[in-house]
Amino acid sequence: MAVKRKPEADKLPVSQRIDNRMPNPKRRQMSPTEWAIKGELFLNCSCTVFCPCVVSLGNHPPTEGHCHAWMGIAIDEGHFEGEDLSGLNVGLLVDIPGRMGEGNWKVAAYVDERASGKAYNGILQIFSGQAGGTTGLFTMLVSEIIGAERQKVDIVREGKKRGLYIGRKIQGEIEMIDGSSPDHPVMVTNSKYWMGPDIIAAKGLKSRVRDYGRVWDFGGKSAEICPIDWHGPK
Repeated sequence: MAVKRKPEADKLPVSQRIDNRMPNPKRRQMSPTEWAIKGELFLNCSCTVFCPCVVSLGNHPPTEGHCHAWMGIAIDEGHFEGEDLSGLNVGLLVDIPGRMGEGNWKVAAYVDERASGKAYNGILQIFSGQAGGTTGLFTMLVSEIIGAERQKVDIVREGKKRGLYIGRKIQGEIEMIDGSSPDHPVMVTNSKYWMGPDIIAAKGLKSRVRDYGRVWDFGGKSAEICPIDWHGPK
């Protein structure tokens, strides 16, 4: 008599079974600690006009019903439990199925290859929400960390342009939208948006993502730039 076996799809990989016994960002656990980051975050997403999440605080649907995006974070000054983070760059791939505020985000993180071991782990704790503070809401919004890796993360900030370059995985360039005054771009100010109160409107130039099964092109689509001043609760 033949022995019935469970389909392979029903089996968890060994690594996943081990991970299920360990602390994991997917479990939405938070261990508040002392950290701070000052710098700039910029992004390019799939919205065809300026991102409605900024003024609706994540309650309005993205223009295409979903939000696909890359983000670049330049850390000008920062630390995690005494470890210096200054000068490090971080890239994120973000896949949100609907309204930003409803969660179920899938995120991949690319951490500067120059980061020390403690800095690398600290950055992952900050951007998964585990470290609490400004980004603590990520424990509720991010349902899956689809990848985390060290990479050469190049960020260029020149005048009105910003660029994020991670090998062939992300090649992103955006440019601020000119306002009526040539030295003052279009922006939203004094908002309660999670990134920060002042958001500069921008648009994608060359903007391609090719990783984790995602093949995206955001050229000509919504982008934004935001000075950040984030910190942990302790």
